[in-house]
Amino acid sequence: MPAAVSDLELLLRRTFGYASFRPLQREICEATLAGRDVFALLPTGGGKSLCFQIPALARGGLTVVVSPLIALMKDQVDQLQASGVAATFLNSTLDADEARSRLRGLHRHEYRLLYVAPERLMLEGWVENLKQWNVTCIAIDEAHCVSEWGHDFRPEYRQLAKLRESLPEVPMMALTATATARVRTDIVTHLKLREPAVFVASFNRPNLTYRVVPKDQPLKQIITFVGRREQDSGIIYCASRAAAERVAEALAGRGFPARPYHAGLDAAERGRNQEQFLRDDTRIICATIAFGMGINKPNVRWIIHHDLPKNIEGYYQETGRAGRDGLPGDCLLLFSAGDIAKQTHFLDEMTDARERDVARAQLRQIVHYAESSGCRRAELLAYFGETFPLDNCGACDNCLEPRETYDGTIVAQKFLSCIYRIAQNSRFGVGLNHIIEVLTGADTEKIRRWGHDRLTTYGIGGELSRPQWAAVGRELMRLGYVTVAEGEFATLELTTEGMNLLRTRQPVTLTKPLDLPKAKRAPARREGDIACDEILFARLRVLRKQLADERRVPAYIVFGDNTLRAMARYYPESPAQMEGIPGLGEKKRAEFGEVFAAAIAEYLTTNGRMAFD
Repeated sequence: MPAAVSDLELLLRRTFGYASFRPLQREICEATLAGRDVFALLPTGGGKSLCFQIPALARGGLTVVVSPLIALMKDQVDQLQASGVAATFLNSTLDADEARSRLRGLHRHEYRLLYVAPERLMLEGWVENLKQWNVTCIAIDEAHCVSEWGHDFRPEYRQLAKLRESLPEVPMMALTATATARVRTDIVTHLKLREPAVFVASFNRPNLTYRVVPKDQPLKQIITFVGRREQDSGIIYCASRAAAERVAEALAGRGFPARPYHAGLDAAERGRNQEQFLRDDTRIICATIAFGMGINKPNVRWIIHHDLPKNIEGYYQETGRAGRDGLPGDCLLLFSAGDIAKQTHFLDEMTDARERDVARAQLRQIVHYAESSGCRRAELLAYFGETFPLDNCGACDNCLEPRETYDGTIVAQKFLSCIYRIAQNSRFGVGLNHIIEVLTGADTEKIRRWGHDRLTTYGIGGELSRPQWAAVGRELMRLGYVTVAEGEFATLELTTEGMNLLRTRQPVTLTKPLDLPKAKRAPARREGDIACDEILFARLRVLRKQLADERRVPAYIVFGDNTLRAMARYYPESPAQMEGIPGLGEKKRAEFGEVFAAAIAEYLTTNGRMAFD
């Protein structure tokens, strides 16, 4: 029988220390406890894990959690065990004796949750094990890995559909933090979910601030950014291994604790660098996209993209690793036209035409996002089919410091006319670069061969540089006047709206390109911020680190920053006064309550209490 709602809330409070569920968590728990298959899409930091952890405690039996990364398994099991939950994992990091010990525990029904990689579930004999272990739910985390249309497709995830045949009565749950409508359909189909209860939460991460700035001496830009946030953890994403190494060395050379992470490092060094980051011994990781999926570090305060991401889904997923604890996070993207050219060159070398077309379309979307003058939050949500209800989010560069506009009627007419004249003269379309070469009067072999030096639009665009014309062209695409034709070559065509504009010569307002930002402070109050006694908070962080190091676990396994900030706001001087502090379940209060209360009481002997609104 499903647990009553009050029982679920009791489990949430006693085990994990939270007074209420986040949006959709309770509904998801109720659906799976009723025996239904579930598809759940919750944003990073939206509390996906609790959606299968709470039911696992409520219904008994064993919940099997399919997880793609070894680091994530250990991380989540450590957190569960710290909260008093019987959980374990099985993967290649265990020696034979330890693996056998855990298998014996599973046969004796000692665990409520088992974390395992998809490949292991497909090994011979595992289905028989699952049948003996009283499996009551199979939860598939990072379920977008099932879909070829997802940003992180993993072929081994496709094999999970076999579990439906082997364990037909066991309800399945698919969870992901990012998936377009097409990917959602793919997940449900390939996992053979039966009339699943579907839950799609808002993609909005209100505690994150998004900024895009022109890339100009990126190492200097990064050092300035990090220098203002010396106590905070962050991730710098780079397009190449060489860039990740270069940025890490530059930061380390200036005294910042930074380490690289990429597939070119041996497994031991990768693991060591990741462990140092999780334990706050290293505050900065400079990484390729190999890093981060499933990394459950809640106190990442900022994300920098040193290079343009390949697609919006990847960008959303990577920025989503900031502020998982609900406290504020900053996301900075360094953008240059050179990055577009590099990625276009890589795409041109792809041999699979279908993959190349998809990748080109994805690149256009992320360039559109980077150059847009509209609300960044609204742009991201629109990609996932969600409408942001406000005109101004108050937490992105374009809303905080709107870009200047100008009368772009003449340059728009020149650009549109050039596309029209080339199509009229040659009966075929050309790409953005060729149109810019015609406008700027370039002397190329193609222009001479095709006679485009005889067009009336040849050389009429000398007032703008090539990069400026490229920005104009991309904005006209965003505004819907120009489109990219389907097919092997990314040729430009006028839309119906573009033809109308060319004929009517209506005024066109364009946005000035991104400028380098002036030094401005972040807003005083931000979504998710918990005002507190910052000196006490710093002392409690030191205490937390000591306790975590003694136990050889990351600091957030003891308490998250939101728990410490609440303590530094309300000054509890005894475990009894800690009732209602978020993230403080019964086991953690019993284990750590006295020592933190004593530290707060000692602090108050020489410091007064601060008052907060």
